Amino acid sequence: MDIEELKKIQLECAKKVLKKDDFESIKTVGGIDLTFEDIKENPTKAWAGIVVLDMKTLKPVYEDVIEGVVDFPYIPTFLAFRELPLMLKLYENLKLKPDVYFIDGQGVAHPRGCGIASHFGIVTNSVSVGVAKTRLFGYHKELEGKRGSYAYLTYKGNIVGAVLRTRDNTDPIYVSVGHRISLETAVDLVLKVSLYRIPEPTRLAHNLLQKVRKNR
Repeated sequence: MDIEELKKIQLECAKKVLKKDDFESIKTVGGIDLTFEDIKENPTKAWAGIVVLDMKTLKPVYEDVIEGVVDFPYIPTFLAFRELPLMLKLYENLKLKPDVYFIDGQGVAHPRGCGIASHFGIVTNSVSVGVAKTRLFGYHKELEGKRGSYAYLTYKGNIVGAVLRTRDNTDPIYVSVGHRISLETAVDLVLKVSLYRIPEPTRLAHNLLQKVRKNR
């Protein structure tokens, strides 16, 4: 494992990210998440899951889970090298591919401009959005307490993402461009599919994985 080589891969990935809308319509949105048998162990058994929602009804129309082994250690800012291989196996297995993928992690809001959501989007040439529960990179102003309030995440004068409150008086989430979508559209889309703090696609994917994990 050569950290400097991994950094180069991320920097090259960042150059390919398209930060504008590059799609005709959005009828379905899928959320991808991972869970581990033992997050502290390496290697460890892991599961990747997706739930695809219809945009009009916000009801699930497809779901899938695959099991595998993750053998790359957890290193901050290098999450893609740990989780992406299993995500890609899930992607290849899909019988229904959504118009947009929500990834539980960062997009361009990353020190080298290519978090796991961007990495996924580039490798699969998919429209992707990073939806994270915690801030990894950038700074922002204080938010109002109301649902829909947001502030830009910035770093050295550049906008790298947005901090969005999806529910009144709850902690915000961190949205960033993955690939082939603008930040404005990404924020609007996340808000449309959020009934609770976490957007429905990734919230339901997380819940699905917890059920699978308990039954294995």
